Amino acid sequence: MSASNPNMRLETFCDGVFAIAITLLILDIKVPPIEQVHSIADVWHNVGQLWASFFALSLSFVIILIAWVGHHNLLKTVDKTSAHFQFANGFFLFTVILFPFSTAFMAEYLNTPYAQPAIVVYCLNGILHNIGWNVLYASMLKPKPLVKSSVSVEYIRKNAIGAKYGLILYPAIAILSWWLPYIALTISVLIWVFWLYLSINIKGEEG
Repeated sequence: MSASNPNMRLETFCDGVFAIAITLLILDIKVPPIEQVHSIADVWHNVGQLWASFFALSLSFVIILIAWVGHHNLLKTVDKTSAHFQFANGFFLFTVILFPFSTAFMAEYLNTPYAQPAIVVYCLNGILHNIGWNVLYASMLKPKPLVKSSVSVEYIRKNAIGAKYGLILYPAIAILSWWLPYIALTISVLIWVFWLYLSINIKGEEG
């Protein structure tokens, strides 16, 4: 079994990490304590105050979902492994498990006068995640290609172009977030909506 798919254990481990990261996103959203309400209007008001938490949850859920889909499709193109590839996957997963923290940070501060640091940290998480993708693609091609014979190296390089553009785009958004945090966050949301669209409509070459 391992001979036909040397990355089976790796993929199983990665799926577990993705599942835990997504689950952790919801744990910081708490039901409004009943001690703080004195009427039905109070209940709705307190629930409405959770909008920042659900916004941050939804954005991070989409990001992690896109990452899982992309990672799953990427692993379908390889039939070999290497130490470089395994450690690159480890670093990539590290960038994923940071999202629950940056999500909770942004959710807590987004609807306050102190939102700027939280949005900056969230954008920095985006930079690190993009670096993870670049490292992952690089490990598939060097020191030797790990792709299946039915998959061209050029196909992988073409898919990696978006990650390389991100090395310019995400740092630019992070810099913008220092001065214009809400505009930077809006741009980030639009970018991830675009990535979601591509993830739904992309066609693979894996055999």
